[in-house]
Amino acid sequence: MTEAYTKMLQQMMEQGQKMASAFMPGMDTIDPKAFEKLFPAMPKELLEMWFGKTFNPEGLDARTRFLVTIAAQTVLGPIGEPQLRMTIKNGLAAGAKQREIAEVIWQMSMFGGLPATQKALEIAQSVFAETEESDT
Repeated sequence: MTEAYTKMLQQMMEQGQKMASAFMPGMDTIDPKAFEKLFPAMPKELLEMWFGKTFNPEGLDARTRFLVTIAAQTVLGPIGEPQLRMTIKNGLAAGAKQREIAEVIWQMSMFGGLPATQKALEIAQSVFAETEESDT
């Protein structure tokens, strides 16, 4: 990324955060990471069993189900931050790549709006920074 693009993206993220705070006062006092202590990422085998094979053995695998869930949670905006963080972690554990998650989030910009997309990207970047995944 160029410096100008990085600066523009940062400004967009800051503007989105200000808008989200204006629409949902008090959300900035909630610590979304506190929820993660209760619900860490599940092992890939459990994710596949519960979310990939149980609902429909010939249907979507766990990775795809998590990508679809990330899309839906992105549209919800900042109100679903703890759930989105957990879903991204579990999506990575189920085999989703960082780039796939980012693409899903960007795709939702036309449905959830730019502020929701910016917040979801910020959450995803935070989760990515906490993981050891190197494939972007």
